[in-house]
Amino acid sequence: MVTREEVEAAYSRTAGWVRHTPLAESGEQEPYHLWFKCEYMQHTGSFKARGAFNRLLTAKESGELDPAVGIVVASGGNAGLANAYAAAKLGVPATVFVPESAPANKVHKLYASGAKVVQGGAEYAEAYSAAIRFAEEKGAVYCHAYDQPEIVAGAGGVGLELLDELPDVDTILVAVGGGGLMGGIAAAAEGRARVVGVEPETVPTLHTALAKGEPVDVAVSGIAADSLGARRIGEIGFGVARRTGVQSLLVSDEDIVQARRALWEKHRIVVEHGAAAAYAALLSGAYKPNDGETVAVILCGANTDPSHF
Repeated sequence: MVTREEVEAAYSRTAGWVRHTPLAESGEQEPYHLWFKCEYMQHTGSFKARGAFNRLLTAKESGELDPAVGIVVASGGNAGLANAYAAAKLGVPATVFVPESAPANKVHKLYASGAKVVQGGAEYAEAYSAAIRFAEEKGAVYCHAYDQPEIVAGAGGVGLELLDELPDVDTILVAVGGGGLMGGIAAAAEGRARVVGVEPETVPTLHTALAKGEPVDVAVSGIAADSLGARRIGEIGFGVARRTGVQSLLVSDEDIVQARRALWEKHRIVVEHGAAAAYAALLSGAYKPNDGETVAVILCGANTDPSHF
C-alpha cells in the first residue's frame, strides 16, 4: 500500500530527473473553476517517467540494478518509453516487450530511444509474461507498467505538485487504466481532495473491481486501449482507491473522441485518447461539478498522432 509519505520520498528522490509540469486555468465560462495539470509535457510525453525514475533510482540505491543487464518492462507504449528514457539517463540497457497492437508511433519512438524492442502477442498480458521470464532468466530489474510501489509512489508526484499550486482544489479527475497514476494521486491527496477515476466503458478495470470487491480481469477494447488497456486494475491502485474512497465513472469512446477534439479546438492541447478520458467526464456530464467547485483534470499523455482528429 502506498502512502503520502512514500509519494513525498519518491518526489524528493526524483527531483532533477523529472519535470515540474505546468498547471493551467482553462478559461472556460462555467459555474465551476477548471484547471488542467499538463502532465503530457513530462519527459517522453507522459506521467510514466516519474515512476520509471523512482523505480530505477531505488534499485540503484539498493544494489539491485546490474548496470550490465539493466531493466526490462512490458508496455503498449508509454511505460516502455519512460523506462527506456530513464535507463538511458542512468546509463543502463533497457529491454521493452510490446504487444503487436502497440501504436506504430510509440514503437518507432522506442526504437529511437536505443532500447531493445521485442514485439509479439495480441495483448499487454502476453508482453508482460514474456518480460517476467526475461527478468528471471537474465537478472534484469523488472519495471511494472503500473503495479509496483515505486512506480505508484513516483506517479503520485503529479498530485503533490497540483496540491502545492492549487491547495483549494476540491476534485481531481484522472484517467484509469492499470491504476498507477490514480493510486499515486489518491495517496498524495488523501484527506485533502476528492479523486475521481475515469475509465472507458470498454476497459472498466477500477469500476468492475469496486463492484466485485477485488481486482478481476475485464475485456480490453476501444479507442484508448493502447494506453488504458490493462486487463485488470493493479492491486496497489485498487487498495489505495478503497482506502481513500476513489469514485469511478465511465465514458464512451465517442465521449473520449469528442473530448480530445475539444481540447485541441478550445485550448490547442494535443493529447492521446487515454488522456482525454478525464476531460470527457466533464463534457459528457458523467461528472457534474457543483457551482463554485474547483476541479482539476489530469492530462496525462501526449503520445499520439496529431493528424488523427
